[in-house]
Amino acid sequence: MGSGGLWRDTNREMFRLAEAVKRNRSIPQSTVIPVLIYPDVREAVEWLGAAFGFVERVRIGENHRAQLRFGEGPVIVGDVRGERRPPRPGEVTHSVMVRVDDATAHCERAKAQGARIVMEPTDFEYGERQYTAEDPAGHQWTFSETLVDVAPEEWGDFRHLGLNRGSTGRAGGVSLLSCTHYVT
Repeated sequence: MGSGGLWRDTNREMFRLAEAVKRNRSIPQSTVIPVLIYPDVREAVEWLGAAFGFVERVRIGENHRAQLRFGEGPVIVGDVRGERRPPRPGEVTHSVMVRVDDATAHCERAKAQGARIVMEPTDFEYGERQYTAEDPAGHQWTFSETLVDVAPEEWGDFRHLGLNRGSTGRAGGVSLLSCTHYVT
């Protein structure tokens, strides 16, 4: 069996395991939940709500932790303690990606709340318009709007999986080149 078959079998097993996770109403149902550390949890919750549209789901202690959500996507905001620290200035160790319906309008909202825009809304060959912002604690957030559904094999490199890039250069019947010009 080639590496592509092994990858598909492993993914099937991981999806099965993810579906088997027990439900607990005290924690988001997602199988991956980012936990970001902030110097002041309450300030972070207020700012993330005002700038990015997150909604507080659960508060744990006054300034210890909070579970936030954006649609179905959760994130936990935690306090500084022990070895947990927010990023240092000039250091990017991670970025959280959040899907939105209008990246340009979302970017304007974030700017109005004082977010530092690292990358203005930009259209990409994989069908997304994305921008990146940095919050006051230094966490980077990428917000992504789907412009068109593009199959990964139409733009990505899948040779390691035994797959080849599509030879038609088309995604959903639309030329990628003309799609790129259409969305800019």
